Amino acid sequence: MDLDDILGARPDDPLTALLREDLDRLSVAELEARVAALEGEIARTRKKIEGAVNHRASADAIFRK
Repeated sequence: MDLDDILGARPDDPLTALLREDLDRLSVAELEARVAALEGEIARTRKKIEGAVNHRASADAIFRK
């Protein structure tokens, strides 16, 4: 899968910029901080997905009655 397939056609998208950023200029400490920040963002995103799925399941259960 190509990066453009994942990101779409928005060149000004912050995620696009993040994924294309040159990591060579960063120190090990900066890279570790970046990984920690990204892991935090992944956890936040997964929590949002879980909430949305649970909300949808609750709504579906109400309307099935």
